[in-house]
Amino acid sequence: MWRLNKVRHKAGRQGGGLEELRLKRREHEKALRQARRDRQLVSKRLLLNEDEDQTEITMDTASGEQDIISTFNKIQHNGPEREAQLKALSKALRDPSAQLTFVKLENSVHLLVGLLSGSDAQCRLQAARCLHELSHSPHTDVAAACLPATSYLITYLSGQSAKFTELCLYTLGNLCPDSDVIREKVLAQGIIPALANCIENQRHNLAVVEAVGFTLSQLLQAKDAAVKIVPMVLASSLSSHLLSVLTPDPKFGLGPAIESAWCLHYLTCSTESNGELLARGALLRCSSLLVSLSGAVAEGTEEEGMELLICPVVRCVGNLLSSCPVGDLNTHGGDIHIVASLCIFLQTYIQSQPALARECSWVLNNLTAHSSTFCSALLSLNLVSGLIQLLPFSQGINTMIIRVLGNIAHKKKEFCVQLVQLGLLSALCATLKMADHEMVTLSLEVLFILVVSSPQVAEMFAGQGGVSLLEAIQYNSEGEMRRRATFILEHHLLSY
Repeated sequence: MWRLNKVRHKAGRQGGGLEELRLKRREHEKALRQARRDRQLVSKRLLLNEDEDQTEITMDTASGEQDIISTFNKIQHNGPEREAQLKALSKALRDPSAQLTFVKLENSVHLLVGLLSGSDAQCRLQAARCLHELSHSPHTDVAAACLPATSYLITYLSGQSAKFTELCLYTLGNLCPDSDVIREKVLAQGIIPALANCIENQRHNLAVVEAVGFTLSQLLQAKDAAVKIVPMVLASSLSSHLLSVLTPDPKFGLGPAIESAWCLHYLTCSTESNGELLARGALLRCSSLLVSLSGAVAEGTEEEGMELLICPVVRCVGNLLSSCPVGDLNTHGGDIHIVASLCIFLQTYIQSQPALARECSWVLNNLTAHSSTFCSALLSLNLVSGLIQLLPFSQGINTMIIRVLGNIAHKKKEFCVQLVQLGLLSALCATLKMADHEMVTLSLEVLFILVVSSPQVAEMFAGQGGVSLLEAIQYNSEGEMRRRATFILEHHLLSY
């Protein structure tokens, strides 16, 4: 499982140290979000203090275990050293073996929960940090031991301290994926309305907004999310807030927008109709954002890691298009320049991020399947030639591109004429020779639409050696490919 090891506060020490912390944080986030591109992943994040020396803690000896026991015993006694002992404990709990040792001690977690709910603000903060370290544990037993703390962590989401709220959010986000019991418990304790209230009250604090997005995304990846969690989220104000956060803040960075985009992606994956999101303008909002982001990509001025935002937004658009009534597509789909944006992403990322390029070609297919407007836009914006040039690429990209070209051809005979003028026939002569059976079958389907549209097209195809190509398919292939090739030969190319 991919794991983001550290998430640090955005404010703290000044100078080179702070910049180094930010750089390390961005690298860890990038690793997580790159893993997210191709599959849904739950992951844990560790929020560390910028005001302390971050050194790796290891505890492999019996003396280390004794140190945990000794520190725990000292914390049990109220005194001026309790805060310092809690700080020492939180550092020690970064070691997985120390975490196991601690939770096995009688009443250890209950002591932390008591301090978490107590009146001493500093001890409350340090107890929360200890629980946060425990929440990051790779051992599910450790997370289960933290269950008594969840109600207090949820309560503190309405607090005034942004950093304390952020700490509670990441702790809850770490705990949720580890156990169905924990997830059921926090849902019953009202975590969804608490997150909605938190993002409303802290909407100007992007560090907290990002943490809300992370925690919500952890919940939305549960197997039963579509039944138990998504309806609660859609009934709250969370989706509206997520949509409002999609535009990246130039000073803060991409983090909040990326987390919000993944939450919206999980929402659109989990519902069949997506009616609530469409009614709230989600498709138009996401499409407009892609148009904006593509401008930066085309100019080469995009922020590092912008593809990690583009990916979930593209997926949202694709899912929403699948749910959008055909009659409302032009209204909800927004600016026709969305097709240009998708083509820009295709051209930019086809070598470095083929999975993202495949997502973009899938959305192009969804856009053009039922809309003459978007098909016409591809032609009028001179984008088809670029798509034809992508037909040699594999990894599922060329099969989507050929579907898009087929969508265009299917709409109007005039479009067929333009496609032929742009060189689609010669491109089909190449794709018909491919070893990929799906690609050959789809090429035959597009070829059929073109030759039916005009006798001149059939003549042009024959003049490019098309008859021998189809005869080769007819004699060397089986099933659907043979039937399609035979039909075109016998009904449209016999005279050539």
